[in-house]
Amino acid sequence: MALHFIDETAGAARVGDAVTLTGAEAHHAAAVRRVRVGEAVTVTDGRGAWLEGEAESVEPREVVVRIATRRDEDAPRPRLVLAQALAKGDRDELAVQAATELGADEIVPWQAARSVSRWEGPKAEKGRVRWAAIVREAAKQAHRAWLPEVVPVATTGALAARAAGERVLVLEPTAETRLTAVDLGDAASIVLVVGPEGGISPEELDRLEAAGAVRVRLGDTVLRTSTAGPAALALVNARLGRW
Repeated sequence: MALHFIDETAGAARVGDAVTLTGAEAHHAAAVRRVRVGEAVTVTDGRGAWLEGEAESVEPREVVVRIATRRDEDAPRPRLVLAQALAKGDRDELAVQAATELGADEIVPWQAARSVSRWEGPKAEKGRVRWAAIVREAAKQAHRAWLPEVVPVATTGALAARAAGERVLVLEPTAETRLTAVDLGDAASIVLVVGPEGGISPEELDRLEAAGAVRVRLGDTVLRTSTAGPAALALVNARLGRW
């Protein structure tokens, strides 16, 4: 399988053009993945452009790829959104990485009431940037043409507001309805809400439900915050016929 890289300027490239990877992408290609001249490479702009070609020259600071074919992929519909509660350690980051590989189109860091980790002040943007870096690497690993967006940290109120125009499903082990049985509707986006290690507080559940969100459970066991979101995405992918 061809090695895959992301270059935000690649969207303007056409067959026969050269795309030049620089900075971290060039270093990753030359020093980490050890791309060789003549090796097959794919490049995307993260917005649907999918370019295939060969490495024409390889240097630590610059890798040139000559484009042989191009296709443009439409953005997935409905969009799959993971609202992941901040969690201690690297559990939330593990969830974000797996969710990207499994097709999430947007990642929403959620400052839940029971989140041990707190993104406040400058830490909020620093955390978002770190998650964005994780998403970028996971998207390359998964060979995705669309790079998921990592939005600023959200409050419970912000998640509740999304229920007005999106299908918001709150993963809750005590819910009566299984995710496999819920009507996904025809909304443009499906938002999967995952709580922290201590679970979603009753007040948060009530607020989300009052706004139109639906509580759903995955099964008879309780999953960690790092695995619940990816498991739900796998089920939704199957329900939508993507898998």
